[in-house]
Amino acid sequence: MPWGYTVPAVTAVIVVVFLELAVLKTGLFRKPAYWLTMAVVTGFQIPVDGWLTKLSAPIVLYAPEHITGWRFPWHIPVEDFLFGFALVTAVLLLWERARLGEEAQ
Repeated sequence: MPWGYTVPAVTAVIVVVFLELAVLKTGLFRKPAYWLTMAVVTGFQIPVDGWLTKLSAPIVLYAPEHITGWRFPWHIPVEDFLFGFALVTAVLLLWERARLGEEAQ
């Protein structure tokens, strides 16, 4: 399947955003703390992921036919940022939903 890493990465983002907007409705996307958290996560993801995926001596290899080939910065496949967003956001949404559930009791 072409872009076998890209399609799941994009799907993960769509599912997480849909869950927040249509199901969980925690309001997380409206909170500055969420966006600050994502900036911090990305700030740490860039040097680590950049080191792991650098084209000169990669530790993690991607089959070229399964990614778009778009890499930024430092040769990081853009799909890594999509999965990172989906993963961190999903965890924070579940955490926020649990917190809101406890407040309601």
